[in-house]
This record gives sequence, C-alpha cells and structure tokens, in this order.
Amino acid sequence: METATEILQASTIAVTADGALGSITLSRPDKLNPLGTVTLDELVAAARWFDDRPAVKVVVVAGSGRAFSAGADLAAFVAAADGAGALREAADAGRRMAEAIEAMRAVTVARLHGHCVGGGVVLAAACDLRVAAEDTRFSIPEVDLGIPLAWGGIPRLVREIGPALTKELVMTCRPFGAAEAKAIGFLNRVVPEADLDAAVHELVGQLVNKSTLTLGGTKRQVNAVTDGMVGTTRSWNDADALVTAVHDPESQASAIAYLERVSRR
Repeated sequence: METATEILQASTIAVTADGALGSITLSRPDKLNPLGTVTLDELVAAARWFDDRPAVKVVVVAGSGRAFSAGADLAAFVAAADGAGALREAADAGRRMAEAIEAMRAVTVARLHGHCVGGGVVLAAACDLRVAAEDTRFSIPEVDLGIPLAWGGIPRLVREIGPALTKELVMTCRPFGAAEAKAIGFLNRVVPEADLDAAVHELVGQLVNKSTLTLGGTKRQVNAVTDGMVGTTRSWNDADALVTAVHDPESQASAIAYLERVSRR
C-alpha cells in the first residue's frame, strides 16, 4: 500500500516524510546553506516533527546546491540580538539544534558534499552516520573568527575523533579533506561525488529493512555509552563563552585580522 508524502512547512529547510524514509535538506543554496537562528529553530522543529512519526526509521540530512553548509550565519545572530538576553538566546540556538537532531527517534544519515564549515560540522557530528563525497572540504574557523566552537561541538568532536585531534583541528583552524575525515573516524563512507546519492541510498536501504525496535535500541544504547564517556549536556553554557568572546578586545582583533586575510585571497 502506497504512503502519502508528508511535508513540514518551513522557510529555510525542506522536510519530508514518506513511509519509513524522511529527509531534511538545508535550502538556501545561494548562501551555501548558512545556519542562522531561523534555520536552527526550524531544524529543532523538524526533529520534533519526525519524533511524532514513529513509522519513519531513517532521516537523511543534506544541503542543497554546491555545499552542505557554510556554517553559522554570524550576521543573522547579530541581527537577532537586541540586548544581552536576546544575544545569549541566539547564541544558544545551535546547542538546542544539535541536541534535537541527536535525540531524534529515527536514525540520521548526513549526506555531505562541497563545504562543511564550523556549525555545519557540528550538525554533521550530531547525526548518527555520515557519508561524504571525495571532494568535501571541512573546516572549523571559529577560533580564527575570535569565538569558541560552541553548540556542543567540542564534546561531539572528542567523541568522534578523540581529544588530540579535536584540539588540533579547532585551535589551528586548518581545513581537511574527506579522506582525512574518514581516516580519523569522522566519516563512515567516502565516495566519488557522482556516486554520493547511490551510496546514501544503499546505506539507507540497509537500515530501513531492520525493525524499528532494534534500530532505536542500538542508537540509544550507543548514545548512552558515549554520553557516559563524553557527555554533551555540559554544553549548556557554550552560549556564555560565545557571548563573552564577542565582547573580548583580543578576540575581536583576531576576527578582524582573519577577515582581512580572507578578503585578500
């Protein structure tokens, strides 16, 4: 019996559910799918929407156009901040997003291509499985921008790749490719860009034939074990560190210097 496709109305993401399969697609390709406050709130709403649909076993998280995501939309955060309380609320939106995506009932598969930057890396890390095109470029430029990696990004990276590599990649801000990301344990599969959709489809096909009970039980048990090792709930105060950095003179100077270097390239 055929199932009707359900759609969640949103302005910056496309969300659909079709039987056991769901999808969340970042849909601002002209800006390389930035993660502003509206998008972050819509991702939280999408996660809750899927949790109300227990028939959905697997959700693919992707980005439209040339990139997965260019990361946090800093301009949107500044625009959303009208006073200290509003600034902290905006700064905390990414943590709420990552926790909602990670806690989803369904298994999440990140489909990565093009650029995956900063907050985009955190979104990918919040997913259960990750498949990337060979030419995907990862970077975590927050320290160069004079701000800490927030949104629970640090514990999630420690969980996936270990403390030493987390320190290196976050503090140096050096870009890294899909091959390195696979070698350090961040990615499950790396394939040629032309084969990306087929690889994601194959992985999803292996999952949807399993029982909801065993998929969900395995996901929850693994998450419980890793949370006991590297808990992400301590990231509730990431927003405070972010707000502090915004007002720190040395951090502001770092951001200006970084932006000047970028503009000269």
